[in-house]
Amino acid sequence: MKTLFATAIVSGALLFSATSMAAMQSDSVMVGGAAMFPQKNIIENAVNSKDHTTLVAAVKAAGLVDTLQGKGPFTVFAPTNAAFAKLPAGTVDNLVKPENKAMLTSILTYHVVAGKLDMKALEAKIKQGGGHAELKTVNGQPLWIMNNGPHNIQLKDGQGNVANISTYDVNQKNGVIDVIDTVLMPK
Repeated sequence: MKTLFATAIVSGALLFSATSMAAMQSDSVMVGGAAMFPQKNIIENAVNSKDHTTLVAAVKAAGLVDTLQGKGPFTVFAPTNAAFAKLPAGTVDNLVKPENKAMLTSILTYHVVAGKLDMKALEAKIKQGGGHAELKTVNGQPLWIMNNGPHNIQLKDGQGNVANISTYDVNQKNGVIDVIDTVLMPK
C-alpha cells in the first residue's frame, strides 16, 4: 500500500513538473495569473487574465469581440482593472450602458493600433522621432509614445494622461498586447 501511494505521489510530481516545463517552453507570458499563449488570439487570452476582467466586459459591451478575434494584426494597450479603478467613481458603470456604446467604442479603439508593434518597434519609432513618436489609433486619433528611462515606454493620450507599460510583448496569434496602468482617453 505504501509503495502504491509513493508511486502515485512520484507520478503526480513528474506530471506536474512536465506540465510546468511545457508551459515555460511555450513562449507564454503570465498576465493576471494566467498564461497568455501566442497561438491564441487577443480575446482568447484576455478572458483568462484576472487583471483584465473590466476590459473584457467593456469589449463585450462595445461589441468589439469579433474585431479583436479577427486576423489583425493589432497592438493592444490593455489597461488593468486597477487602471479602470483610477477613473472617477461610476465612470465604467456609465460607459457600459447601451446608450453609451459609441463613447465606449471610441475609448476602447483608442487603445488599439493597427499592426504588430513590439517593444523593439516602439523603441525604434521613439528613436526615429527624437525621443517621442505619434501612433494613429484605430479610432483615428493620435496617441504619443516616449521613453521614461531605459526599457520604460510611456503613452500620452489626447487629454494629457500618461500610462506606463508594465508588461511588454504579450504575443498573440493576431498581434501583441502591452499591459498599461492607466486608461487612455481620446481628445
